[in-house]
Amino acid sequence: MSKRDYYEILGVEKTANEDDLKKAFRRLAMKYHPDRNPDADAQDKFKEAKEAYEILCDQKKRAMYDQYGHAAFEQGGGRGGGFHGADVGDIFGDIFGDIFGGGRAGGGRPRRGSDLRYVIELDLEEAVFGVERTIEVPTLVACKGCEGSGSKDGKTSTCSTCRGHGRVRMQQGIFSVQQVCPHCAGSGKSISNPCKDCRGEGRVEDERTLQVKIPAGVDSGDRIRLAAQGEAGPAGSEPGDLYVEVRVREHSIFQREGDDLYCELPIRFTQAVLGAELKVPTLEGEATITLPQETQTGKLFRLRGKGVKNVRSGRLGDLHCRVVIETPVKLTKRQRELMEELEGTFEGAEPGAHTPRANSWFDGVKQFWERMTS
Repeated sequence: MSKRDYYEILGVEKTANEDDLKKAFRRLAMKYHPDRNPDADAQDKFKEAKEAYEILCDQKKRAMYDQYGHAAFEQGGGRGGGFHGADVGDIFGDIFGDIFGGGRAGGGRPRRGSDLRYVIELDLEEAVFGVERTIEVPTLVACKGCEGSGSKDGKTSTCSTCRGHGRVRMQQGIFSVQQVCPHCAGSGKSISNPCKDCRGEGRVEDERTLQVKIPAGVDSGDRIRLAAQGEAGPAGSEPGDLYVEVRVREHSIFQREGDDLYCELPIRFTQAVLGAELKVPTLEGEATITLPQETQTGKLFRLRGKGVKNVRSGRLGDLHCRVVIETPVKLTKRQRELMEELEGTFEGAEPGAHTPRANSWFDGVKQFWERMTS
């Protein structure tokens, strides 16, 4: 059976560069590698892609293939030579790191301390105007007894496992990958006289007290990164970072949507009918809203620039006040008489003259029932 074209196997053009070839092979390796695809034909497809990549990534072999095709490698001329044009560790270090326990990416660096997450709760005013808080974070800190080195006397020797390189090469079938040395955590050093306080780890459990400055305008979900304030790394290696995540408590008056604030403004029935000037609260003091006559419930009044200052752009949001008309309660005898007298004046009036929304609503209901019964 004739062999498929190598470019066709990888799904690339003949003008593809080395990066294009590598990306194409990665994609096929992810799909057909036996450790990930148990199908019977997956292994054959993987070998086919491997062979194509081996040839095309070697400049000399690729030139021969482009000129003579598969005939250039008959009699073993191009087979069995290994990956001369590419390092298999480079190819699979990123792809199969989760299978083999770590790839080339980051494999040469000592294991750093873990990043930490701390949730801080703020009132709306604190989030809007900014605040400085003292927080206490339980974490691993550098051991004071050995100054984070892990050695009681400060002396270290070359790690016998990785011979000081900090990395070890692991063979997994046809793949050879590098990972951080499990014995020295990538430092390349071993400790013969470990510190008794930290047992050679170079770090101990403690509580770190920090001052955190929260910028004005933050909202729930925003994070503040404090570099090198996470867990201390083992045996003096690089510490992790601390991420302070903001969570804003619910407010009794305002609701926040982005940079805008919303609040409800309860008014009396007579104020809605006759109009009024009302004082409304803002985060910076009082403001005045003028209600026109015959204001309907649900109407929004916008106060420009009375919202939240955006933490990134500095743009000011708005405050939106939603009118809610309250039904009078606990009326006096005289108040009830006046209400009854007012209600009497509506009798015999033209439909919709005083209640246009109610009139249109009833018309809608009537049309709905007519459609339902037709």
